[in-house]
Amino acid sequence: MVFHMPLHSSPAIKKTNLALWRAWRTFKFSPLSSLAGRGSEDTSEEMSAVSPEKPPHTPVMLKEVLHYLDIQAGQVVLDMTFGGGGHTKAILSAAPGVTVLALDRDPTAISLAQRLAEQHHGRVKPLLGRFSELEALLSNMSIKPGSIDAVLLDAGCSSMQMDQAERGFALSKDGPLDMRMDGERYPDMPRAADVVNTLDQQALASILAAYGEERHARKIASAIVEARRVNPITRTQQLASVVAGSFPAAVVHARRDRLHRPAHVATKTFQALRIFVNDELNELHAGLRAARTLLKPAGRLCVITFHSLEDRLVKRFLQGEDLSNLEQDHFSPRKHASRKDKKLAGDERGGENAVWVPLRRKVIIPEKEDVRENPRGRSAKLRAAALRH
Repeated sequence: MVFHMPLHSSPAIKKTNLALWRAWRTFKFSPLSSLAGRGSEDTSEEMSAVSPEKPPHTPVMLKEVLHYLDIQAGQVVLDMTFGGGGHTKAILSAAPGVTVLALDRDPTAISLAQRLAEQHHGRVKPLLGRFSELEALLSNMSIKPGSIDAVLLDAGCSSMQMDQAERGFALSKDGPLDMRMDGERYPDMPRAADVVNTLDQQALASILAAYGEERHARKIASAIVEARRVNPITRTQQLASVVAGSFPAAVVHARRDRLHRPAHVATKTFQALRIFVNDELNELHAGLRAARTLLKPAGRLCVITFHSLEDRLVKRFLQGEDLSNLEQDHFSPRKHASRKDKKLAGDERGGENAVWVPLRRKVIIPEKEDVRENPRGRSAKLRAAALRH
């Protein structure tokens, strides 16, 4: 199997990836390999299949997405994260004769896209794959660079994935500790259970700090290592309990998110593991680069993100910053630089900072009414830009 170096690689994270590679070689030949995939014991009612007649989620910031994509009759639109299909259905209805290329790495989502395609006779073209595989997939369909009118990229995991206990994304639902967005497409791809049971304490702490921005990463990593000495950690709520057990009771019930809402102490741990398992930041960067290649001049791009790591990546990409230097941490708070310095840096990169024209300079967040109707979208941020002529 192949592990990709995280886009914001630091020495600590390099060690993390090396540790995972070594741990995986050990894991493949250890008894743990038969434990990590156990899901048959899950009797949760949430495991029922998603019905195509009933939308599995409410699309986030739909009104804003349609406004900034500004879809016209006969256009070709790329929905890079089909999910439950909410955005795609709205795009199809936005103007006559619109064709949607519907990409998703999750086979369950693509099965929904295929059913939608049957209803719209050639106007929906499902594509199973990751962002990093997109250009090859479209090339096989004879779709050339610079031929797409608009792109929507909805980052992170879908409500459909969160709602199915057997997928192992949600700490509130007991299921196997999986978190693979690709499902069973890549049998050798490590599950979250593989990560927590095979990596050493330092590597685990590095993952939690880098991808979860968890201040107590060392304490949680220590608790995980101690717990797995007794029994392998193979279930979502088992891991949530281990994390909660590493804090005093007062802290467990006092943690708040950035909007001061109650938050489970394991939330950031689950986020970190999910991002790491699915290589989400590298995939997001690959998706942004693909969008830049595929869009026509003046073509529009909307990107929805759900946490600060994603949003900082998108913001800096749209500003033309060079994100190819793996030695530099592009996701920590930016050091202050003068406008002149930033302009010079952009000029040295061949003017990449002039590639995108922002459709709105400030990030777009959901309206209060939308948050009430769809609480899961409360942390969403939308950035919109057009490719310069």
